[in-house]
Amino acid sequence: MRPAKIATLWTVLALVGCGGEKGETLATDTATSEASSTTASSGASETSTSSADPTGAPTTSTTSTSATATSTDPGTTAGTDTPDTGDPGVPSCGNPWHFATGKEPTTLIYVRTSGADGPDCGGEDSPCQTIEAAAAKATPGTGIRLVGDTFGPDIFVSDLAGTADAPIWIGGEFGQFPTIAGGGEGLHLSRVRHVVIHDLAIMDATANGINVDDGGAVDDPEATRFVAFERLFIHDIGEGGNQDCLKLSGVNDFWVLDSQFERCGAGGSAIDHVGCHRGLILGNLFANNGGNAVQTKGGSEDIEIRGNTMLDCGQRAVNMGGSTGFEFFRPPLTQDGDNAEARNIRVVSNLIQGGETPLAFVGCVDCLAAHNTIIRPQHWLLRILQETVTDQQFTFAPASGGRFINNLVVFDRADISTYVNIGGDTAPETFTFTTNLWYAADAPDQSSPAGDLPVPETGAIAGEDPLLINLTDNFYPTPASPAVGSGTPLPEVAADRNYGCWNDPPSRGAYELIR
Repeated sequence: MRPAKIATLWTVLALVGCGGEKGETLATDTATSEASSTTASSGASETSTSSADPTGAPTTSTTSTSATATSTDPGTTAGTDTPDTGDPGVPSCGNPWHFATGKEPTTLIYVRTSGADGPDCGGEDSPCQTIEAAAAKATPGTGIRLVGDTFGPDIFVSDLAGTADAPIWIGGEFGQFPTIAGGGEGLHLSRVRHVVIHDLAIMDATANGINVDDGGAVDDPEATRFVAFERLFIHDIGEGGNQDCLKLSGVNDFWVLDSQFERCGAGGSAIDHVGCHRGLILGNLFANNGGNAVQTKGGSEDIEIRGNTMLDCGQRAVNMGGSTGFEFFRPPLTQDGDNAEARNIRVVSNLIQGGETPLAFVGCVDCLAAHNTIIRPQHWLLRILQETVTDQQFTFAPASGGRFINNLVVFDRADISTYVNIGGDTAPETFTFTTNLWYAADAPDQSSPAGDLPVPETGAIAGEDPLLINLTDNFYPTPASPAVGSGTPLPEVAADRNYGCWNDPPSRGAYELIR
């Protein structure tokens, strides 16, 4: 997809709210049109009218349908934010807000490749030439505004600090998508706070598209904190190895919203987390990625991956946990207790289509996969693995306490080896399976994974046609679907894939039936 196509779509999204209707994620030349075509079926839309707690962490829990927002402690993700859609029959839940919501720059510093760096650069008629020069002049409340088509790569910015009341923005005009192309990395930020990266295209970097880190301060949770990524198009990254479109290391309190990630390294991730905490990944499109759409490891905790579309995302569309060198853990590993690759990762209300396996619990403790619609994985329906194990120096908790609830899984039995792949050094007996719907489209009588599940499932539906609109590109349930109204209520799951509030009882899968 060319940036011009994205700009056109984001102009449409601007008319319906901060992120548009949830089904209107960026389209992709190689993907199905499900994201845009099904939105009209749901009738759900988003209109953000609430204000943000300027120091709050990502809000991921919604319990009210009022238009008020409850402030949160910066170190938690509890709270509410449920703007009124304007239609009392279609309440909206789970809308994102963050430190910059409702704010605008008070000063603009313009950057053009035809500009010239200097002490007086930055005006619209006398732009700076480089982002680095603009960043050196930026103070809280500044918007660094990129103007033009293509900028050179390997941009490095450190120690950039806005405030809760006056963030710093880096990006193009809304929907314009100036491009950073080539080089080793597109953009690298280190030790930053209260910064928004927005409306950019990053392409053709050999290492990472955007890299944000804490400057190696692995024991300082304040080093890089409060960072938002909005409306990015990162694609064609890496040289076939373990390279990532968006690499985050030691980033705390962050948001990745309404962006698109394609072809992010044959062995890498669209978004790779190492020791990141309190994040929300919402409303993004991931397509044709070799390793993962999202990976959370290295001590990562309290990250919600919600309402995204993942199409053909490689070996493990979402890798909850992974394998990390000991020196890279954030916080640093302790010899006095159980360490873990990841804890409390929540994968909810996503559409995951194709790829080898949609979800893998890999050394992940107390992690949740709920209300996902999973379509035709190519090898396994689920994996429970352990890659980082206890040694003489450090004790590691096994993959344990995982929950797999209210998911709707459609597959072809001919494509699946074992339904669930369970590796050694895990604690599968501690997992919970509740009210999932399993349907083998080519062999309905072979739909049940019960023989491969580590524990009995409660309330499973297996072998019944889910009666979706179709099994090709429109995965909404019809009113007669056995998924409708048969799920288990989960207060911690804020919304369906379209910001719709769940009924009581909720439907299984990523989409609630609008009644």
